[in-house]
Amino acid sequence: MSDPANKKIDILTDEIVQKEETTNFDTTVIKEMAENGVMYGHRKARTQPRFKSFIFTTRNGIEIIDLPKTLQAIETVAEFFNKQIAEKKTVLLVGVQPSSWNAVESFAKKYGFAYIKNGWIGGLITNFKIIYQRLEHFRKLQKDMDKGELEKYTKKERVVIGRSIEKMRGMFEGLETMTKVPDVVFVIDTSIKNHMTALKEAKLSKIPVVAIIDSDDNPDLVDFPIPANDHSKMSIEWVMNNLANRLQSTDNSAK
Repeated sequence: MSDPANKKIDILTDEIVQKEETTNFDTTVIKEMAENGVMYGHRKARTQPRFKSFIFTTRNGIEIIDLPKTLQAIETVAEFFNKQIAEKKTVLLVGVQPSSWNAVESFAKKYGFAYIKNGWIGGLITNFKIIYQRLEHFRKLQKDMDKGELEKYTKKERVVIGRSIEKMRGMFEGLETMTKVPDVVFVIDTSIKNHMTALKEAKLSKIPVVAIIDSDDNPDLVDFPIPANDHSKMSIEWVMNNLANRLQSTDNSAK
C-alpha cells in the first residue's frame, strides 16, 4: 500500500477513535479493519436511507462505514452464534460471489455448517422436503458412480446420468451434509437485494437472518446486520475471520 494511502487511513482511523463513544475500542483493530477495506461503502448516491446510522462520514463521494459499529455488530452476532452452537442449531451460509467463496467454505467447514455458493435453490427452505429428495437422489447416484455400479447401463445412458450428476453437484455443492431446514441463514456477500428469495423463504419460516450489509442495503431486512464492505474479498475475509475467532468449537467442526 502506498504512503499516501496509508496516510489517509491513519487520518480516518484517528478521527474514528477520537469519537467519545469509541474510546473503548483498540486503535490497532480499527486500523486493521481500515487497511482491509472494511470501512468502504458505495458512492453516496446509492446509500440506502435506513443504512445512514452506520455511516461515519463521506470521502470523495464514497461512504465510510462506522467501524466501531461494525465491531459491535460482530460481537452481537458472535454471541448469537455461540448460543446456536451450544444448542446444536444449524446455520446455512450463502455466498454466491467469487470474492466470498474462500471465506464461506472455510467458515462453514470449520463449524460443520452447510453453505451455498452457486446460487440459491428456490424452495430450499419453504419446500425442503422436495429439495431434500433431490439431494438424496444425487447422493445415491454419486455413491453408485463411486462404486462402479453405473457400468450396468449403456454408454449413452451413462453419459446422460453423468451429466445429471455434474449438474446436481454444482447445485448441491456445500449442502451434502444438510438433513433439515436450517435454524439460521447467514448471507455473506453482494447486495442483500440479490438474495431476496432466500430472505423471503427465511421470513416465511421465521428463520433469523444474519448478513454482511453494505451502504446500499436496508438493514431492516435482516435480523442481525453486520455493516461492512461486502464487495471486497479482503473485507469479507477479515469480518469472517474476526467472527470465527469469537466462536466456540462444535462437535461437527472439521478436524
